[in-house]
Amino acid sequence: MKRSFVRILAIFALICAAAACGCTGTTETTDPAASAGDEIAWNLTVTDGTQEKVLSFAEIKALPAWEGYGYAVSTVGIKYGPYTVKGVPLTTLFDLVGGFEEGDQVGISAPDGYYWVFDDEQMSGKGFVTFDENLKEKPSPDLTPILAYEFNGTAIPDGDGGPLRIVVATDEPGTITEGSAWVKWVDRIEVKRS
Repeated sequence: MKRSFVRILAIFALICAAAACGCTGTTETTDPAASAGDEIAWNLTVTDGTQEKVLSFAEIKALPAWEGYGYAVSTVGIKYGPYTVKGVPLTTLFDLVGGFEEGDQVGISAPDGYYWVFDDEQMSGKGFVTFDENLKEKPSPDLTPILAYEFNGTAIPDGDGGPLRIVVATDEPGTITEGSAWVKWVDRIEVKRS
């Protein structure tokens, strides 16, 4: 009986660790290549299944930026942040392929195979669970899903999910969101029409 419990506990720990892979990273926020001013070679594909736009990293940075705060917690309770974040609201990217409407969904993918789906409620900044610094659930302030390219004023390093990472951001510092939606190394965003 005791052996079975230990095996179940070990399997549970492995599952939790695997689930955390989508949102974990290092707390380092500098990248030597970015600090040296080297151009970041990365493309993002934005599509709705009929229209497709491929953007370079430089083209993404040229879009209207959003700045605020991001702070996440992994499924195993590890906090990442708090960060000041800068990036492009996902809705701005959707405008490049015909916009986003009620009932649509968004699929976010990365080269490592991680995939996340936002529904229309989440795209409007609702439907997320938020926490305070003590990981106690709290009422959600206004939230904005963004494609971030800077943490704390510098390019997001590869080890922290850069150069492009989804952040569920807010104007209110100290608000923590679930990190599983913070997709690392984003290379494709697809609007799925209802």
